Amino acid sequence: MNELSEILDEKGGDVLQIDADATVLEAVKQMVEANVGSLLVKDAGEVCGIVTERDYLRRVALEGRSEKDTAVRDIISRPLIVATPQTTIDECMALMTDRRIRHLPVAEGGEVVGLVSIGDLVKFKSKQQSFEIKYLTDYITAH
Repeated sequence: MNELSEILDEKGGDVLQIDADATVLEAVKQMVEANVGSLLVKDAGEVCGIVTERDYLRRVALEGRSEKDTAVRDIISRPLIVATPQTTIDECMALMTDRRIRHLPVAEGGEVVGLVSIGDLVKFKSKQQSFEIKYLTDYITAH
């Protein structure tokens, strides 16, 4: 079974973060500059949630709030749903589908060691299937 650790080995463990007291505008700018869809949110040095593009759309844009005057802490998703490096890719896909989330922090020993997106999982599965198809094709044509 393939585990999230395989994706993190390839992708790395960098996780972008923002302080809970930052403005939503600062969060949006950071996400756009990094071309990502989420940031972990820290309050007093501890991870307290995650802010995503969806959070912005649902809790700022639709509610008519100002991104300049709204703190990130007011729109974050919590409690934080996490996986471990040993969580299988299939388990992770099921969890993300059931919870309707697109970004999942990966924690080990109480520390966040990475973050995976549904796109990371789909890319991994696609690459794996391409390899299996090539292997089977080579096996069939060799006989």
